Amino acid sequence: MNRRQLIALGASAALPLPVFSQTAFAQDAYPSRPIKLVVPFAPGGVVDVIARLWIEEMKELGTFVIENQGGAGGITGAGSVARSTPDGYTLLLGNTSTQVVNPMVMAKPPYDPVKAFKTVSVIANSAVAFAVHPSVPVKALPELIAFIKANPAKASYGSPGTGTLTHLTGEIFKQFAALPSLAHVPYRGAGPGIADLVAGHIPIMLLNITSQGLELHRADKIRIIAVCTPKRIGVLPDVPAAADTIPQLIAQLFTGLFVPTGTPQAVIDKLAAANKKALASKVFQQKLIDAGFEPVNDTPAEAQKFVDAEMSRLGPLIASTGFKPG
Repeated sequence: MNRRQLIALGASAALPLPVFSQTAFAQDAYPSRPIKLVVPFAPGGVVDVIARLWIEEMKELGTFVIENQGGAGGITGAGSVARSTPDGYTLLLGNTSTQVVNPMVMAKPPYDPVKAFKTVSVIANSAVAFAVHPSVPVKALPELIAFIKANPAKASYGSPGTGTLTHLTGEIFKQFAALPSLAHVPYRGAGPGIADLVAGHIPIMLLNITSQGLELHRADKIRIIAVCTPKRIGVLPDVPAAADTIPQLIAQLFTGLFVPTGTPQAVIDKLAAANKKALASKVFQQKLIDAGFEPVNDTPAEAQKFVDAEMSRLGPLIASTGFKPG
């Protein structure tokens, strides 16, 4: 081998690997560092509870670090993930609010959920429910409608905030129950609203089913009279579905895993496979059920189909309420 050949060989060895080889290697090694899971709400809420249960089941894949980025009803955290590098190391645990409702009701949403994200899985559903203070003399939704019509000055309902799915469910209820008036009392989160419901400061609240709500219901501190699901749920078998009275009252807060658009398919596949294995665990399913959630175990295609269907279903209903953000 002459000197010219040696120089050429050395130069070729110094060249970087082809891009496709580096990409394939990076995907094969995924994850090679901790994965940030953005929860776009404050600690202690529905999504945060699911996140902390979920990462315990995902240890086989790698290390997950939860980062709570609350603000603007989930928009702040979801927006930060939408703008992040699509490499599989920043994930969003989004829900109906971040992926469906907020972008619909905002005049200028900072991201398009369809274009900005790919759906990996819907992990669990949390039913929206009608709850009343025990002093309210009703035990079913038809009785509540009659009570509100007979006592319009006394009737008002609380929700965890203006523009939330719970608030909009209340407005859909008001419309389809033909209620002349029903004042909305917005709170900064479910906690303060539930506290006021227990204290009797508000007679009615729209809330998401959680372990806290279940405990208060079982202790007769609040009374859950209807769940906004297509049929009754396992943790409240004696509570009717609101859809039995008003078919349009189906409101389930889904919580799911989303990645920024552009995330390599190989990474999505790894996340989906690990997630599916976790959700197949009977122990994990029972943890979700005990916390008040309905477990879901689907593929990315099935999850995306569900999210798309919720957009199509909720869009006209929200528009029909005439709700406009302030």
